[in-house]
Amino acid sequence: MIRRVSPLVASVVGVVLGVLVTLLGFTVRRARRPSTDSVPPPALSPALRTTIEHLRGAAAVIGPHDEILAESLGAASSGVVRGNRLTQPDVLELVRETRRVSEPGVLNVDVPTGLGLPDRRLAVRVSPLGDGLVLLVADDRSEALRIDETRRDFVANVTHELKTPIGAISLLAEAISDAADDPDAVRYFAGRMTTETARLNELISQIIALSRLQSTDPLLAAVPIEVDEEVDLVLDQFREQAGSRRIILTQQRCAGAVIRGDREHIEAALRNLIQNAIAYSEPGARVAITTRRVADAAGDWVEVSVSDNGIGIAEGDQPRVFERFFRVDYGRSRAHGGTGLGLSIVKHIASAHGGTVSLWSRLGQGSTFTLRLPALHPDTDAEGTAA
Repeated sequence: MIRRVSPLVASVVGVVLGVLVTLLGFTVRRARRPSTDSVPPPALSPALRTTIEHLRGAAAVIGPHDEILAESLGAASSGVVRGNRLTQPDVLELVRETRRVSEPGVLNVDVPTGLGLPDRRLAVRVSPLGDGLVLLVADDRSEALRIDETRRDFVANVTHELKTPIGAISLLAEAISDAADDPDAVRYFAGRMTTETARLNELISQIIALSRLQSTDPLLAAVPIEVDEEVDLVLDQFREQAGSRRIILTQQRCAGAVIRGDREHIEAALRNLIQNAIAYSEPGARVAITTRRVADAAGDWVEVSVSDNGIGIAEGDQPRVFERFFRVDYGRSRAHGGTGLGLSIVKHIASAHGGTVSLWSRLGQGSTFTLRLPALHPDTDAEGTAA
């Protein structure tokens, strides 16, 4: 028996079937149409890929859909690339614009480094390679900018420091001219002029020494050095000055304390430390120089500690004592001919020799500066021992 379907049900079924057929046709057409994402990117030549991957700096080839097709070892560490994508929106926009207009582009971008460190300044250059490919090269300009800033600060500080003795000499010369008929005044002003001239000469010498330290490698002229012999030499230079202020110099020696370094530079480091200790000690105080050998996980070391029981250094000033031209007590420093460069020179010398210089100090108790340098092992450096 055939059952008749009501017209309402028949119309509903017809609508449903029509929708299903439409959806099926759409799905079939979409399946037949090639997907943009499934289109393989243009093939990179082996030479280009190898060149990019072996570059030391940050470089990458970006594909038509902003994907990274090849990158150098430094690309990820630059902060511009993460995985297969660009991380910086400004850089991504520059890449897309270069692809669109087929013209090279340049952009300076600051990339956060995290951990409270300053941002990294990158100079990004992009160039079209055709077929939607874009070459990206990012140069880290952070160090160059830091050096430029340091150089500007150094020139500004030097200019300021030179003005003081030069201005004083000029005024003293005028005073001598005005007091030509007064022999006592002439002698007084001439003595002051001699003092200012010596200060100017010391400042220029320290500037030249610091400049040489930054432009040459002291280890190129390295020889084995008996540290206590250098300490003896420097102490002899300051015995008269210390005696005139009733400052007692003591020395504790250490047999076999030998390093490898530039003799002139090591002497300069010791001279600055001992001169600094004498300058900041009161009459009747004691300055002790101690040499010892120590060992830790990093290796064997020779340490020279210069201790005084002088005025000490405030905790807030201690992080800055190795900065150029920084003085804890400007008046005392000038009175003793200090330039504010001595400890900075010591730091450079220590670093250039693979060592460090550190400070312990308490106000009213004194200070101890410790110069730590790699110890020389005669059994592993036959050439140095023969020298």
